[in-house]
Amino acid sequence: MSGPPIIRLKIAFDDNARLGPGKMDLLEAVKRAGSISAAGRELGMSYRRAWLLLDAVNTMFGQPAIETSAGGSHGGGARLTAFGEKLLAAYRSVEAETARLAEQAFADLVPLRKAQARA
Repeated sequence: MSGPPIIRLKIAFDDNARLGPGKMDLLEAVKRAGSISAAGRELGMSYRRAWLLLDAVNTMFGQPAIETSAGGSHGGGARLTAFGEKLLAAYRSVEAETARLAEQAFADLVPLRKAQARA
């Protein structure tokens, strides 16, 4: 028995900039881990890949979603800016609402799919 359809939300802007689950998961990982390299490792990607994705997010809106601090005696790190927190919250809100609407819209159709899959 399977659950409701899974929504993978991707937002495309008119200049071809895109926000999707990968970039948002990476922002959440930076928030948890406090560094780009640790966030990349958590998600199974290289530091370079993580940095490029975060750089794309940072340049997408004209204000950064993350800030980094250089290493040193206290070590370096990365954290979400207030804008980054707002961006992540907005995306997750739209994602949750879209999932709720999809579950409602497909409620009568999912049982038919299950019946078909068993036949």
